[in-house]
Amino acid sequence: MVLVFVCLFVFFDEAVLLRRGTVFRVPSGQKLIAITFDDGPSPVWTPRILAALKEADIKATFFMLGAHAELYPDIAKSVAEDGHEIGNHSYDHHVLLSYSDEALTNEIMRADKAIAEATGRPTKLFRPPKAWLTQHEKAVVNGLGYTVVLWSLNSKDWVTFDDEYLVPYLDKQARSGDIVLFHDSGGVFTAEGGDRHETVKTIPQVVKRLRARGYRFVTVGELLESSRQPLPR
Repeated sequence: MVLVFVCLFVFFDEAVLLRRGTVFRVPSGQKLIAITFDDGPSPVWTPRILAALKEADIKATFFMLGAHAELYPDIAKSVAEDGHEIGNHSYDHHVLLSYSDEALTNEIMRADKAIAEATGRPTKLFRPPKAWLTQHEKAVVNGLGYTVVLWSLNSKDWVTFDDEYLVPYLDKQARSGDIVLFHDSGGVFTAEGGDRHETVKTIPQVVKRLRARGYRFVTVGELLESSRQPLPR
């Protein structure tokens, strides 16, 4: 039983059960993919990931924790200054199930305030910790002017899979309109820490492979906007 639980914990993506009422993939006639990062900013890993993104010449979407933006405002600011999109990942990464409407609103707006003070940008995209939100909570979040964003392709990089596994897996599974989940902070049981060596190594390799197949990398906002535009001739 323990082995079964561990395998489910490591390999099963609970987000597939929670996608109703969220954006998790944006079907498009164009070959577009959005890469996202959760749990940062981190003084250790975010700068290295920013360097990898700059090397690959792509922009990504960072779903920040308000508490981490307060702790590391200079790192948060550098994400914005590099031209990446900023999203809200709650204030302190508590699972939000069973929150009252008032508590949920306070959690999100407290995070927004901290992130905006650090980056100079308000947030309009929200990703719940662990993907968990009830349908009612999703409606509350939408009422605050947020779009709830999950993902269609999970790197599971917090497990610290080797890039020799991650790169071919993501290359094989990627489809147009995917939103890919990575992390720039967070351990198996903590919201901060973890080891992102393999994430840093994976990014430029995946970008190179998918570009060779005709994919273009965009932010979540750009991916959403593409679905509202007529296809190019």
